[in-house]
Amino acid sequence: MKRIDRITHMEALFDKSEEVVRRLETALEDFTTIAPAIAELEAYYTSSQWRKDFEADEAGKLPKDLKRGVLSEDGLWNLLGDWERLKGITKL
Repeated sequence: MKRIDRITHMEALFDKSEEVVRRLETALEDFTTIAPAIAELEAYYTSSQWRKDFEADEAGKLPKDLKRGVLSEDGLWNLLGDWERLKGITKL
């Protein structure tokens, strides 16, 4: 590889790597700040209130246009599991 080609190639690698590292740094900051919200979601999910809200949804007692992804057993369970997995990877 010629010098100019090599430097151009390495510069492209540098630019891409720097961009990814900066995005990850921002994401890690966001991840850290969301911890209180995750704790609140986990407390809700493991409470009797979540079960009552879930049963009200199943019984059709909630408005049809109410956004209620939090009542999705798999959705919330997966989010909490992903949080724990990523927390272990990031050592937070």
